[in-house]
Amino acid sequence: MNTIQRLESNVRSYCRSFPVRFTQAKGSFLHTDKGERYLDFLSGAGTLNYGHNHPELKEALIEYLANDSITHGLDMETQAKAQFLEVFESHILKPRGLDYKVQFTGPTGTNAVESALKIARRVTGRSHVVSFTNAFHGVSTGSLAVTANDFYRERAGLPVMGSDFVPFDGYLGPRTDTTDFLDRILSDTASGIPKPAAVIAETVQGEGGINVASLQWLENLQTVCRKHEVLLIIDDIQMGCGRTGSFFSFSDADLEPDIVTMSKSLSGYGLPMALVLLKPELDNWRPGEHNGTFRGNNLAFVTARRALEIFWQDSQFADRIQERGSVLEGRLQDYLDSGPGESIQLRGRCMVQGLDFGSGKRATAVAKRAFEKGVVIETSGAKGQVLKFLTPLNISQSDLEDGLNRVKQAIDEVIHDETATQRKQFAKIINPKPITTWS
Repeated sequence: MNTIQRLESNVRSYCRSFPVRFTQAKGSFLHTDKGERYLDFLSGAGTLNYGHNHPELKEALIEYLANDSITHGLDMETQAKAQFLEVFESHILKPRGLDYKVQFTGPTGTNAVESALKIARRVTGRSHVVSFTNAFHGVSTGSLAVTANDFYRERAGLPVMGSDFVPFDGYLGPRTDTTDFLDRILSDTASGIPKPAAVIAETVQGEGGINVASLQWLENLQTVCRKHEVLLIIDDIQMGCGRTGSFFSFSDADLEPDIVTMSKSLSGYGLPMALVLLKPELDNWRPGEHNGTFRGNNLAFVTARRALEIFWQDSQFADRIQERGSVLEGRLQDYLDSGPGESIQLRGRCMVQGLDFGSGKRATAVAKRAFEKGVVIETSGAKGQVLKFLTPLNISQSDLEDGLNRVKQAIDEVIHDETATQRKQFAKIINPKPITTWS
């Protein structure tokens, strides 16, 4: 038993799926202490959209550190913060016609969600929040209340309250617009669901199994929220920063959320950073009401600013993401069309794709076999039944093709092994072992 296994809590998880010791990383690859190299189709669960150790981001960070610049400053004014805000406004908010105040929370996505829920309740004076089936918004107590999966909710140790759940897009089948249901229950004082402070939604449910909301459904959701004077919170923590082909995952819809939560790839370098975007009229916090020691990671400000300058000053990077997304989706669909398994379903949007195997056991087996072939990839969904593709957005065409070929081989081998096992079991049924009679 090594030191980590001996001392670290049992709560550790990713290291159990990928039982090697990583030492270095560059671009789309992870390297181990034994000289092994793995293609990264996990990207820090969506935290490394620009790959590992991007050279220009690293250069900006090293220069900042070499100058003895501020590394920690609570929420005081620093040059790094000011420069990030200036570039965020000029490269992201203004070109999209968005008017938001920026709140820096503690550096995790769940802290951003906690803050969003608190301000929504404060502004409206209402306590309930509506969330959706298969939603995931974090594992701190407030975020757990709007997270649907019992695996996480039951670990809270106390009832998680203040939320109601309604069906996400597609949950009741492709012909049912579940925003009609939401409109109906909000219109009915006898529905049993009180008028909420806010509705919180992901445009693509990543941890929930790559469930994609249509742009029309998102627009209808906003219409319902405005009709009932309910705030709309979009959780863009995993799907933002380009994952769906645009900086915000809601940009392709005619959508202007009241509140947006962001984290994960915001820093561009894997450094912890989270923020809440809120319409100016909602920003009625009193100083320090939602505080924390790490409300401003200055190192993350530096790399985040540089990432915006490199990738988001025009539409070229977004265009390349969409091209890569078409390749990823197209290759996976071509593979499924070749008939590897009847029950495998593809779903996703741009550079987040998932293969639903209908079985957590099968998806896990594929992920394990893919790792043996040099690809780091995880599963998601309520039962872990979806193999989730989260490659770096700037992965090369050749590395993408290489990784996909390895994953395809892993799937073929798992299905072959399952078929062989089924044949053996069937053979035992039709050819039972003869009974031996002793005299």
